[in-house]
Amino acid sequence: MARTDLERGTTASRLEDELAGLDALETPAPEPRGPLRRVWESVWPPLAGGALALAVWQAVVLSGWKKPWVLPGPGAVFERFFQDLGNGDLLEASSITMRRAVVGYGLALIIGCALGLAIAHFGLLRRAFGSLVTGLQTMPSIAWFPLAVLLFQLSEGAILFVVVLGAAPAVANGLIGGIDHVPPALLRAGKVLGASGLNAYRHVILPAALPSFVGGLKQAWAFAWRSLMAGELLGVVTTQQSIGYRLQISRDFSDARGMIAAMVLILLIGIVVDLFIFGKLDRVVRRRWGLIDPATA
Repeated sequence: MARTDLERGTTASRLEDELAGLDALETPAPEPRGPLRRVWESVWPPLAGGALALAVWQAVVLSGWKKPWVLPGPGAVFERFFQDLGNGDLLEASSITMRRAVVGYGLALIIGCALGLAIAHFGLLRRAFGSLVTGLQTMPSIAWFPLAVLLFQLSEGAILFVVVLGAAPAVANGLIGGIDHVPPALLRAGKVLGASGLNAYRHVILPAALPSFVGGLKQAWAFAWRSLMAGELLGVVTTQQSIGYRLQISRDFSDARGMIAAMVLILLIGIVVDLFIFGKLDRVVRRRWGLIDPATA
């Protein structure tokens, strides 16, 4: 009797394997994609959205709502954009601004990770500083500049101070949220396999918290970028021709073409960073978690 049951189980197992093989044969294999096609598929949607935005912009200009010297059309603005790009003005401004952004964001990343790990691990620190970190994240970055100027005068330190305060809480909250939502079953499985202490964080907790952490990194970049633009617009450091400084000077001299050209540069930098850094990082994480098909990602 036991042997008959065993034979039946073996037959059923073979049948399931055969059916699975047939299903796999019927499933169409994904068409292989070359690198150029992958780049094009990731680039054409924002290009289409940009083209639609330019069409709406041109329609508003043609409606006569504002005079051309107040609201110039896309053609005039991009003519000025490429002119400033060609003579090196925008390249110099971009290098100054991006250097500040990278340094400030890097400091915020270090501080935010250390703070997030400490708060997530120690319950007393969570009760003492958890709400404070969230409150810091909700504060407008512009509110920090009077204190920053008082502490660091009109210097690079004032800008970095505000960028770090704007971005670090978002990094910390992203990491805290990711650690809080690690499934308990995963923690128990890691403990059974011998992962405890630092090994548990390295091999179980931090990999599981990665999706939420990546979201926090992306949000932190947005806060850092906006804080940096606010600092440059206020003229905290007036000795260097940054993007925000050019934007402010163009406004003071009623140079609408130059002002909108600087705004276009700010927008383009934000889009490029999102597409090729945070967008790619997000796709890697989702692919690792099985949320997207590796063959089509």
